[in-house]
Amino acid sequence: MKRVLVALLCAASFAAHAERPASGSWNFRVLLDGKPIGTHRFTLKGDGERRSLEGKAAFDVKVLGLTAYRYRHEVEEQWQGDCLVALSSKTDDDGKALAVQAKKDGDALAVKSNDGSEMLEGCVMSFAYWHPAMLKQTRLLNAQTGKYERVKIEPLGDAKLDVQGRPVDAKRWRISGPESPVELWYSADGDWLALESKVSRGKRTLRYVRE
Repeated sequence: MKRVLVALLCAASFAAHAERPASGSWNFRVLLDGKPIGTHRFTLKGDGERRSLEGKAAFDVKVLGLTAYRYRHEVEEQWQGDCLVALSSKTDDDGKALAVQAKKDGDALAVKSNDGSEMLEGCVMSFAYWHPAMLKQTRLLNAQTGKYERVKIEPLGDAKLDVQGRPVDAKRWRISGPESPVELWYSADGDWLALESKVSRGKRTLRYVRE
C-alpha cells in the first residue's frame, strides 16, 4: 500500500509541475511488430494562452508487397489554456471515411461526427498526449470518432527508454478505457517520448518511436 501511495503522489507531482508546452513538434516513426509502417507528426504553435495543433498520420501495412491496410488522418485543434475550443479532423481508415467538427458554443463544446451531434459541457480535452494536463482527465474526446470516452489514467513508474540512440530516464503511464489500452512514456519534465498499444485484438504491437 505504501508503494502505491508513493507512486500516486509522484504521479500527481509530475503532472502538476510539467509545463504546458506553448509550441513544439513531435515526429514519430510508427512500427507494427517492429517493422516501419509510416509516420505520425504533430506541430504546436502558441501565442500566450491560445495555441493551435496540427497532426498528420500516414500508415501503410504491406503483406508480400501489397497494401493490406491503409490509414490516413489529419486534425487541426485550437486551444485556450487547457481547454479545447475547436477541432476539425478527417480520417480514411482503410476506405472508411470519418470526419469530426467541434467548436465552442457558450460554455459547451458542440461536436459533430458520423454518429451525430453532442454538446459537451465544461473544459474538454482530446487525447492530447503532448499536454501533461491530459494525465489528470477522466474523459477525453476522440478526434477520429468524435466520441467523448471515459478513461482511467495511471502511472506505471520509472522506466529507461532509448530515444534517438541514447538512454533516457522516463515516466511510464497507461490509459485504459478505449478499445485498446495505450502506454505512454514522458521525460522528467513532461515531454512526450513514445507510445505503445496492442492492436488486432491484442495480437500485434503498435509503437511510436520519437525521431
